[in-house]
Amino acid sequence: MHSTLIVARMAPESAEHVAELFEAFDRTDMPGLMGTRRRQLFAYRGLYFHLQDFQGDDGVGRIENAKSDPRFVGISQDLKPYIDAYDPATWRSPADAVARRFYQWGA
Repeated sequence: MHSTLIVARMAPESAEHVAELFEAFDRTDMPGLMGTRRRQLFAYRGLYFHLQDFQGDDGVGRIENAKSDPRFVGISQDLKPYIDAYDPATWRSPADAVARRFYQWGA
């Protein structure tokens, strides 16, 4: 399994709207097509964290491959009023918002 953690900015009052958008998106077949096994959303002091677990080893590649799908384009557009890039000067795609893992442990 592979995990990605997307970091962005989000006003705390937007959390409910963002959750509703993902709830609708996750009822489609898109998570399965992307290999998504689990999605968790977190908010902390104006930051947004999107933890996504994928089947296989290439979550970032799967996101990149899915970004032309109309459903992916749609949710990306729907999220724009609520989610801002952490660093707008360097953001070009979702891959630019993925945190770099520097330690991992498992039992």
